[in-house]
Amino acid sequence: MIAAKDKPTNLTPEEYFAWEATQLEKHEYINGELYAMSGGIVNHGRIAIRFTAMFDSHLENTGCITGNSDVKVNIFGSNNYTYPDASVTCDDRDKTTTQYITYPCLIVEVLSASTEACDRGSKFRMYRQNPALIDYLLVSSTSIEIDLYHKNDASDWLIINYKAGDIIELKSINLNFFIEQVYRGLTLEPGNEE
Repeated sequence: MIAAKDKPTNLTPEEYFAWEATQLEKHEYINGELYAMSGGIVNHGRIAIRFTAMFDSHLENTGCITGNSDVKVNIFGSNNYTYPDASVTCDDRDKTTTQYITYPCLIVEVLSASTEACDRGSKFRMYRQNPALIDYLLVSSTSIEIDLYHKNDASDWLIINYKAGDIIELKSINLNFFIEQVYRGLTLEPGNEE
């Protein structure tokens, strides 16, 4: 997250929604502050598209909603809003809102040098307050590596590190896939991230 320049401060959520509707860029809203969403490298975008396409196809006719990076997530129990790279909600309460979802069972963040610390730290602390969230995927855009934070039946968060040759299991949406499916056809260059 990068603090937005020339932006209003201490907005209410309603003011945020109205202001953002007039902007060319997206902004996350955390504790009344706005953070501009920066553009990403090609691999970042292609990986995010692969996840949303895979989830949408897998969940066809289930009533679940797959979100891309244009779908805001309301941080449970707060007035904070983020834009993950992909999300899935199967909660009927999310069918009653048009500007955001609140109860995702799955969130995906494609990592970059500028966002990795936040995605692993403060964002995950916010996301995991949501009782509906089961799986949180952190996906490298420079190497075949994915970290899955999975909430088990005892509500403990487990970290599973996947690498080339592994099959990823997302219990939140009952989906298994080879990690290479996400990275097919990409030129991966460590250190070449936004």
